[in-house]
Amino acid sequence: MIYSQLRNELWKMFGKKRTYIGFGVFLLAHSAILLIFRFWKGPQLSMARRLELMGYASQKFISSVTMATLVLVLVGATLMPLYVALVGGDLLAKEAEDGTLRMILARPISRFRLALVKWVVGLIFSIVLTLVLGALGAALATCLFPAGGLFVVLPTEGVFSVFEPAAGWGRYAGATLVLSVNAATIMGMALMFSCFNIKPAAATILALSVLLTSRILQELPYFHDLQQWFITYHMRYWLQVFEQRVPWPETLQSLSVLAGVNLTLLIIGCVAFQVRDIKS
Repeated sequence: MIYSQLRNELWKMFGKKRTYIGFGVFLLAHSAILLIFRFWKGPQLSMARRLELMGYASQKFISSVTMATLVLVLVGATLMPLYVALVGGDLLAKEAEDGTLRMILARPISRFRLALVKWVVGLIFSIVLTLVLGALGAALATCLFPAGGLFVVLPTEGVFSVFEPAAGWGRYAGATLVLSVNAATIMGMALMFSCFNIKPAAATILALSVLLTSRILQELPYFHDLQQWFITYHMRYWLQVFEQRVPWPETLQSLSVLAGVNLTLLIIGCVAFQVRDIKS
């Protein structure tokens, strides 16, 4: 029965047009960034100068994997949170807004099971969206740029690395997979707010507001000693995959923290949904 409910919820979510907004925007963003780099010489010359100043051959590192990684970092940090929060905020709040929540709960289905199934549906969407984000970048960059090594510079994260082509694509694939944990965390936060008696847009805005507030506080120099208490600090861990030597202890610590955050968000959401008055 749980399988049937999960299948129906997946059909319901992927049957909505707004579910695909993120996929379309990702395609447009990837295409715009990569086409500008490919046909406008200014960005390429700027990257080539930086590479040559550091002693690397620009012909080798202005490559498909370098450009795919550039787009992954930009889009993954800016657009991806918006669209997973949009879907997460819809999962339960939209049912109440449309008036279908009472009909669903009229069947022999507990509120806990409904919330859990909605969370699993959101988790599947988060993984699919992240994988599509990575696949789009790899496919478009391969069509527009030659093969070569990976060159990554992330000054704010202290990352400066170069890899051979095979190793570079391996790091790219690993970072894409690990980024899905961030997507699942943002979705879970929006779903938690969706369990309360609020509108879908409000659930989405609240989740994004929490993330932005955490990011602002984390970046304040006065709060440097408190960085590990902010969720966005641990959501940076996926960028560490691009370090020459991945700091596995810190990465696993951040993964453990995010796993605990996801579990806590799910419990809070289930409790709020269980005591919520759906008749008013």
